[in-house]
Amino acid sequence: MTPQPPRRRRLEVEDIGDITVVNFLDKKILDDQNIQVIGEQLLSLVEELGRNKILLNFANVEFLSSAALGKLIVLNRKLNEVGGKLVLCNIDANIYEVFEITKLNKVFKIAKDEQDGLQAF
Repeated sequence: MTPQPPRRRRLEVEDIGDITVVNFLDKKILDDQNIQVIGEQLLSLVEELGRNKILLNFANVEFLSSAALGKLIVLNRKLNEVGGKLVLCNIDANIYEVFEITKLNKVFKIAKDEQDGLQAF
């Protein structure tokens, strides 16, 4: 596999104990190419780095496209396959509404803030 040119980081990843906390650097996760990069970076945490407890912190995110939701579903499925767990936190009220409409609030564990999210594991 040929190395790809470096791309702008879209995620900030930090380990707190055995939990991997991911902060999104983009306020708007709408562009297909960016969503593809985010999806690849999230999956590589599980597939390449063996992380199985992931907390996604949406504190910076104001807009999220349906394609981005698809990446979250794929990540959740992958974590379930390896016996891991995905928790989301700090979701903006407008974005949470989308989770409710699509019933994804029943699929994902959603915590109020990062502290609650860490305790959800």
